[in-house]
Amino acid sequence: MTLIDNLLDPTKYPDSPQSIEFKQTHISYVFISKDFVYKIKKPVNFGFLDFTTIEKRKFYCEQEIILNSRLSPHIYLKVVPVSKINNDFFYDSQDGDIVDYAVVMKRINENYLLRNLLKKGQVDDQSLKSIVSALYNFHQKFPASYDMAVKNSGVTMLKFTTDENFSQTEKYIDITISSDTFNSIKDYTNNFYLHNEQLFKQRIEQSRIKECHGDLHLEHIGLQNGQTFFLDCIEFNDRFRIIDVANEIAFLSMDLDYNDYFDFSKKFTSIYISLSEDKDINRLLNFYKVYRAYVRGKVISFLIDDPNIPDAKRADIITTASKYFKLAYLYSRG
Repeated sequence: MTLIDNLLDPTKYPDSPQSIEFKQTHISYVFISKDFVYKIKKPVNFGFLDFTTIEKRKFYCEQEIILNSRLSPHIYLKVVPVSKINNDFFYDSQDGDIVDYAVVMKRINENYLLRNLLKKGQVDDQSLKSIVSALYNFHQKFPASYDMAVKNSGVTMLKFTTDENFSQTEKYIDITISSDTFNSIKDYTNNFYLHNEQLFKQRIEQSRIKECHGDLHLEHIGLQNGQTFFLDCIEFNDRFRIIDVANEIAFLSMDLDYNDYFDFSKKFTSIYISLSEDKDINRLLNFYKVYRAYVRGKVISFLIDDPNIPDAKRADIITTASKYFKLAYLYSRG
């Protein structure tokens, strides 16, 4: 029996669930019990992340707890070993051989996630202001050092990152992205670097590079009893987390656009710009929206290559990835 099949057994969990819900992303297996969530990192190497050894997976599990505890300390609990005893797998056992590690989180009520609140019409201007205020305060609390800002948000590193995106999506041309869309977005991106090098330098000089969340989309933000919480920040590569705040804002703005919440997208960016007094975000917003939509299309395309994804879901994966790539193209056209 495989690790996944074995850990779907409800008796393996301390809160006595009747069943276990299983989900997966391109980098994690997620087991959801009654009260807790257990995340095991897949042994993958995408270049921008490397989880191929148990030592690396343990390290990044620990990083996930440390970094996310700054944003949601009541949700991220601990890292536990996954041990194999005979042909059985167990969490946090003192016996057997350790074969992996899992992040343990408190299960939250998904009704409080921004995606679901929006669907139910339970988000108003005050909700957006709460999100922006919490995000802005976090950014102010964790400014990046000048050296780290140069390293991660200078044109050289930004271009390395976008070149990496294009290289990693070439295999999906005519599957999730057309060649015309691919070439158009690539040309737009490289031309933006060519004409805006001084703007990127200015952002570094003005200390607009911060310790950010790095993966700020609708499923990673929650509102409960007037309090905002954020989930699943980037832990595996600091060049995706220590970024321009314009890059951070563009992600959520893009995801609101993707889900047809255009008014909320405009209000969100407007409130952040007003609070931060950072009007130059407008000069970078479309560029970073292209980047963010493209990255979403890329990582969703990765799922096509995962042998554990059922064939019945592959058509949905292709459709979703294609929609993100098309959105990136629309941004690039202005």
